[in-house]
Amino acid sequence: MTQNKTIPVASLAELTAVAFWSAMDPNDWFTWGLETFPAFIAVVLLMATYNRFPLTNLLYPLIALHGAILFIGAHYTYAQVPVGNWARDAFHLSRNHYDRIGNFFQGFVPALVGRELLLRQTLLKPGKWLAAIIILGCLGISACYELLEWRVAVNNGEAADAFLGTQGDPWDTQGDMATALVGACVALLLLSRTHDRLLAANQFVKE
Repeated sequence: MTQNKTIPVASLAELTAVAFWSAMDPNDWFTWGLETFPAFIAVVLLMATYNRFPLTNLLYPLIALHGAILFIGAHYTYAQVPVGNWARDAFHLSRNHYDRIGNFFQGFVPALVGRELLLRQTLLKPGKWLAAIIILGCLGISACYELLEWRVAVNNGEAADAFLGTQGDPWDTQGDMATALVGACVALLLLSRTHDRLLAANQFVKE
């Protein structure tokens, strides 16, 4: 089965539009660069490998959505995204929780990307061990990002406050990692069967 190329092209176009909007007078250029570099790296890698290693079309819209969340957060800084401020005020929350959306997708999308890479490039099969490896890997990715935030904060002091985005929450790091864990688990529970069907339909793996 040949994949529909419209989906990755449309996903790239939508993400590019959000990226251009995000770069129009962001709140802070330093924070914008730190928040968006993972999205730029992902786009470059996907474009460079598309011809020889295309992913299933389930992943491209999800990656684009994750990238859009990063670009929106980078434009305003996560603590000042308007929808998060609205939710904070409407539901009497203690802080702007838009960053939790980003952390959820930091687990959700890498879980499916990692699942596809492992199923296509290793001898692993769908099951509990695959799920365990993916979940632990997503926790590792989240931990690495928290370590990056820590080092940037140590090296740049107050200039990195918007990137760190703790909003006075002493448990922000733990909350970020827990949210990424939930995202990874939800992705596997909701989309594993659909993912398996697409992999088999495109002959990326044998049923």
